[in-house]
This record gives sequence, structure tokens and C-alpha cells, in this order.
Amino acid sequence: MGARLRVGRQGGAVTSYRGRFAPTPSGALHFGSLIAALASFLDARRAGGEWLLRIEDIDPPRCPPGAADTILHQLTAFGLHWDGPVHWQHGRDGAYSAALERLAALGLAYPCSCSRKQWRAHPIYPGWCREGVCEPDKPVAWRLRSDLGLRPVVWEDRLFGEQRFDPAELGDVVLKRKDGLWAYQLAVVVDDAEQGISDVVRGHDLLDNTPWQRQLQHALGLPEPRYLHLPLIVNREGQKLSKQNLAPALPLEDTEVRPLLHRALAALDQAPPEALAGAPVSEQLAWAIHHWDPRRIHPAVNRSE
Repeated sequence: MGARLRVGRQGGAVTSYRGRFAPTPSGALHFGSLIAALASFLDARRAGGEWLLRIEDIDPPRCPPGAADTILHQLTAFGLHWDGPVHWQHGRDGAYSAALERLAALGLAYPCSCSRKQWRAHPIYPGWCREGVCEPDKPVAWRLRSDLGLRPVVWEDRLFGEQRFDPAELGDVVLKRKDGLWAYQLAVVVDDAEQGISDVVRGHDLLDNTPWQRQLQHALGLPEPRYLHLPLIVNREGQKLSKQNLAPALPLEDTEVRPLLHRALAALDQAPPEALAGAPVSEQLAWAIHHWDPRRIHPAVNRSE
């Protein structure tokens, strides 16, 4: 199957499919991470496109030494081989600064001294610093002026259908923290554009981040990728599988990898033949790429492990 071709929002050059997997190296990957990585990999390969790997390490206190290397080994063990060099966020300060300066010049980003404790009685940050920093002697974060959107933020998710958000109800998300570290929303938008990402496949827990990202893409004149948000894998207590909830790390031994890969394909509703459960990962992935169809995925927000 040839690469799907699409034209960016700005009417620019036609680009082929380019997807990515972008984990935070706060620990080893788990089964929930595998679902996201596998789905994004299969979607790219089925389209004849590229699949890139980005390590989102903009928050050093959350990234213990060796975690990124573990992630690379885990992806390799499951046969999820990426194209090109690994993209690291920790060296991208200049690009993020340029984007923030552009937003500030447009009146869409502003410094804010308020703490979460000060506005905890409000459902979203009330925008107290929009017209000037409330407490000039305190450290400031930088926020996105999200209420200035002239229209609802609307896009068509490939699994969950039309999504619509009122800009006035989003809240002014942080773009740069008081400690000087970059926030996820700005970094992911700048990097997706830099890498030419055409399609984002990720968990449903990030769906409500997408409106801010769409606002930033529009404000900065960047292409808007297509989005496919996946049901979340939850444990028996209904909690999302995560490092915080002590989800087991993905194995590296082939005898454990094979059945777990088969289980992940089943969790994505791809109905892999039972005979494939013990097959080498290369054989399982070859079958999965040929048969990949995201329309089979049931659009439940959560599903059991």
C-alpha cells in the first residue's frame, strides 16, 4: 500500500504519512505504552509512511538515568524499529524560545505569577495576570491566552469523531514553567511541526490536550496533524496503566515478548489468529501491518487490561 498523501492546512507542499511515538523517559514502558507505540507503528507502516521516535525529556527531575535506554531496548525487543535518528527534546530550547516569543508578540502568551493554590476555587485559571503580572516580585510562568479564539476548536478524531471545545472554557495552559522548564503543550507542537508529523496516534488521556495544541498550531501558522486517540488500558481497579500506578515493565525476553505482542494486537481489536501467539515478532508484525484497520477499534474510552 502506497503512502497516503495529504495537503497541510496552510496549503503547502503535499507530504507523505509521517507518524511518531513520543514517550517521556520517566520509567520503563508498560502494556499501555505498548498499545500506543504499536498502534502508531502499524498505522504508519500500513500507510507506507515513516515512524519516528521522540524522547520527551524536557523535565529532567522526572527522567531517571537509564530510563531512555530501557525504552529503546524495549521497542527493539518488540520489533518496533523507528526511522532515522532518535529526536531528543532536551536540546531544543532555542526552538521553544522562538515559538514563545512569537506568541508573546501576537499577544497570545503572557507571564503569570499566580500559584495553583491561589486559584484552586476555580475550575480553570481565571486569567488574573492577562493584563499584567499580579505579583511582579515573584517568579513567573508563561501561559497561552486561550480565550482569544474566534471560533470553537473543532477537529475530527479518527476514532471518536467530531470534537468541539469552547475556547473560553479551556483555561490558559502553561507554556513555560516558573522553574524555567518548558511545558508539554508548546514543546509537542513545535516538535511535531519540526519533524513534519502528519498523523498523531496516542492515548485518549491526551485528547483534552489537543484543543490547546490546535490553538498553538493555528497561532504559529503550523500544519495541523490528523489525530487518532486510542482507548486507555486500565487495571482491575479502573486506573489507567501508568508508572505511577506501578504497571509492570515490558519484558525483553523473546519468550515473554511474543505472547504479549499478540495480546496487544487483540487489545487493539485486530483479531490476530491464535496460531500467531507464539510466532516471532517479525511474523506477527508482518501480519498486523497487512491487516491493520483502526476502524475495528471499539471507541470505548477505557478497557480492561
